Amino acid sequence: MSRSPRLLLIYPATHSLGWARYFQLPSHSLQMVAAATPRHWEVVLADEVHDEVPFDGTFDLVGITAMTHQATRAYEIADRFRARGVPVVMGGIHPTVLPEEALLHADAVVIGEAEPVWAQLLDDLLAGCLKSVYRAPVPTGDLLSAPWPRREILAGRRYLTTQTVQASRGCPYDCSFCTVTPYFGHTFRYRDPDDILAEIRSFRRKLVVFLDDNLLGDPAKARPILRGLAEMNVRWGSQTNLRFAEDPELLKLVADSGCIGLFVGIESVVGAHANMAKSGTRYSQADLMKRVRDAGIILETSIIFGFDDHDESVFDTTVRFLEECSPSVPTFHILTPYPGTALFRQFQEEGRLLTTDWSRYDHSTVVFRPRLMSPERLHRGWLEARREAYSWRAIATRVMRNPGRRLTNLAYNILRKGPNDLLEDEAP
Repeated sequence: MSRSPRLLLIYPATHSLGWARYFQLPSHSLQMVAAATPRHWEVVLADEVHDEVPFDGTFDLVGITAMTHQATRAYEIADRFRARGVPVVMGGIHPTVLPEEALLHADAVVIGEAEPVWAQLLDDLLAGCLKSVYRAPVPTGDLLSAPWPRREILAGRRYLTTQTVQASRGCPYDCSFCTVTPYFGHTFRYRDPDDILAEIRSFRRKLVVFLDDNLLGDPAKARPILRGLAEMNVRWGSQTNLRFAEDPELLKLVADSGCIGLFVGIESVVGAHANMAKSGTRYSQADLMKRVRDAGIILETSIIFGFDDHDESVFDTTVRFLEECSPSVPTFHILTPYPGTALFRQFQEEGRLLTTDWSRYDHSTVVFRPRLMSPERLHRGWLEARREAYSWRAIATRVMRNPGRRLTNLAYNILRKGPNDLLEDEAP
């Protein structure tokens, strides 16, 4: 080949986000694929949130990542490139759990984490012997080795921030509805804290977003990271669970390290899913939320409606609970049985799936038959809870009850209110 080989990496978008695209985070997985690509390759990114896909461009390989809700669009894109004779490789959570389906639209599929197999895949492509499946080894141990992402491929696009870091992968809790463990494994694997902190020191601005599913899930591994952050004068946010707030010293360290906001999965305020391993403790959820709130940390809580022990009373009970606890930013989701999870297998075996149109697996559409209410009632209850939680009265109450960062808290709530006000009463 007389020229450098060209790789096009694509992040599919399912709908236009308008101005909200400027508040999105860039795809970390595609930055990691770029980092694992030998430097003699030219790497081009097409993030459909911001870009048009260059269907007429000259590329030696197209790589497409897909979560389940992106799969339909990803397949459309892949089919267009393959019709021109351009080879396509697909990866991400959805192709990992449904590789046979993905291979109907791709020349090759990466199962699991891309970094361990990517160089071999590219070598095989150039040698003319590309295989259909590249399966990453099952993650073991508690150490995560990963290159720094290639942020230069993001140039020319405006995101909330490009200073995103992944300190850990995996989760030991194995919730029936979650895709993390099928993809990243059943144990916490953390990068060396010195490597994480060195990456953050390379940033030019103060805001950092950790993309971990549970950054504080292993406090012993998280503490060295937090201590290093405390010396940097940065501001950061991430995902975790409420159990970290059981330890007053750990909570203080999180606050002192510059944490401005955390996203936590409450899942449910009633029934079995209110007392899961990752959230059930000797302390109440309300008590732990108050501790985080009093520490001046913005707390975004995720609530899921539609578990098998949820009846019609769950909507009002949840709204009243959130009024009492006043987390900074509540979010509401409809239970979604993603392929590859135990929940999907259960609903499939029980004949309760209403559709496998993956574009509808978006947390806002009922794709299964609930046990104790109709699909229509589940959708309507989700809609009513969102609207009530984002009335101006509810927003004002939350902002006043959160002592720290009130302007930031208000801004977050207004950003959430906009999409809620646009919700329509369409059938699920």
